[in-house]
Amino acid sequence: MQPPYADRCDASAGWLAMTHYLDRLRCAGPHFDLATGERDDTGDFLSLAEVYRGRDGALKRYACHVAEVIGTEEPRVAASTLHLGTVARLASLALGSAALGGAVPDLRPEALRWRAPGGVVQLWLPELRELPAERGLSENVRQVFAAHLTQLDAAVHRLWKLSPQVMRGNAGSAVAGAVRVLGREYPEAGRRAARLAATLLPREPLAGAGEFALNDETLAFARNNCCLYYRVRGAGTCGDCVLRERRSTREPAA
Repeated sequence: MQPPYADRCDASAGWLAMTHYLDRLRCAGPHFDLATGERDDTGDFLSLAEVYRGRDGALKRYACHVAEVIGTEEPRVAASTLHLGTVARLASLALGSAALGGAVPDLRPEALRWRAPGGVVQLWLPELRELPAERGLSENVRQVFAAHLTQLDAAVHRLWKLSPQVMRGNAGSAVAGAVRVLGREYPEAGRRAARLAATLLPREPLAGAGEFALNDETLAFARNNCCLYYRVRGAGTCGDCVLRERRSTREPAA
């Protein structure tokens, strides 16, 4: 018979394991950074669900900052850049946690907090817990994407009329980019992330984002549309853009 404190001990061990792999994940780059637990400076943080609903005009203010930084007067270009960057952070955390730690934190929009002081996005998860392991890593990552993209895409389309096809391509690019960056710091985790991504890209909410292939645990991805960044003066096109000449060899994601 287990002692009455066994569940609490198990929960504590799980929390310590999560904090350990999230600390390691930060080494992969700023997109993999997630603050957790209690903190003193909680001012201006909103749940991402509130941000998506338009609370305090936070998303519009951040879009104005993005437009200024990249040097565009086209709201849709800034909105697409904002969208791609937001999904890249989420993809990095969800895929990175799954591939490096073997679990996915509860990153639901209602749980994850967001603020952007001076235009620098900070993410904070006050309550650190894992999504149910019995659903499987792929399904847990997919559900994180679905929860956020449903709300984020609706907000960006409402505010800036950005095409759903562009946003879907952004999501695919974000996933492939997260795999590539993770693999630079942690090659084995990058290969695991590539395998996970290959199971996610054919399924909603990523289906139709682009063409992909998994060869020798290396993910190659080319999107079916453009993120519009080429419209920024001097920007050119991204490595996975549909506007680039189609080649048999794509930039590997991991």
